[in-house]
Amino acid sequence: MPKNIKSQDDRSFWDWTGRTFPSLVGAPSTRYYRECEQTLFKVFYPDLTGKKVLKTDLWDEAKNTRILHWVESQGAHVFGLDISTPMVEEAQGIFDKKQNAHFIVSDLRQIAYADESFDMIYSMGTIEHFRDYTKAVAECYRVLKPGGWIFLGVPNKLDPFLRPLLVSTLRALRLYSYGYERSFRRKALERLLEDAGFRIQGVSGVLFIPGILRMLDLYLHVKFSSATKLTAPFIAPFAWLYRKFPALRRHSYLITSIAQKP
Repeated sequence: MPKNIKSQDDRSFWDWTGRTFPSLVGAPSTRYYRECEQTLFKVFYPDLTGKKVLKTDLWDEAKNTRILHWVESQGAHVFGLDISTPMVEEAQGIFDKKQNAHFIVSDLRQIAYADESFDMIYSMGTIEHFRDYTKAVAECYRVLKPGGWIFLGVPNKLDPFLRPLLVSTLRALRLYSYGYERSFRRKALERLLEDAGFRIQGVSGVLFIPGILRMLDLYLHVKFSSATKLTAPFIAPFAWLYRKFPALRRHSYLITSIAQKP
């Protein structure tokens, strides 16, 4: 890829991915992923009633944890954007018509919402797919209300299970389906937010699990769904550790900084 990737290149890739990538909903590791996401909200932003929450991609709603369904059930007004038209259409189609969700096609680096529109932004596994990720963070700051919160999750460069190395290997073999992906150290992630104007309020993470186990579980879910009964018992101990020892969460595959706009 060229150093300064064009928005249209990103859009074309994610349009293709949105049309061709299978659903991961229902896999044991996806259920664990959703539990981790819910825990983030319960610990750091428990009162969602009446809040306007923006999610910075709709991958989860179309293919994965569908976390915005749960956020909406807690009383929030949910909004989402994605660079991919097929992803937006699939996510919108999955949401119940009675649910109040507003999804648009928009580039995260140039968000099509007005300044100070949202109370909370949830961005999990999004900005690392852009080489110019600083623009995405600056846009999040712009559309967040003063006093608003952001959960920003990215791949952990110091993942104890060496997932960045696994991803690099799979990419070299042309076996990684998620395109360009950057990993971050916690301090670098915090500096990124602070440089944009945010104040760090906490650190956590999502998916304390070996990357190879997550990938194996998803492969079996897609190819031989009944075979995930083989991976589920191996995933359960990591879910237990995540619940039992909060300090382990910051060593997850997706490290998450919790920050506030002054």
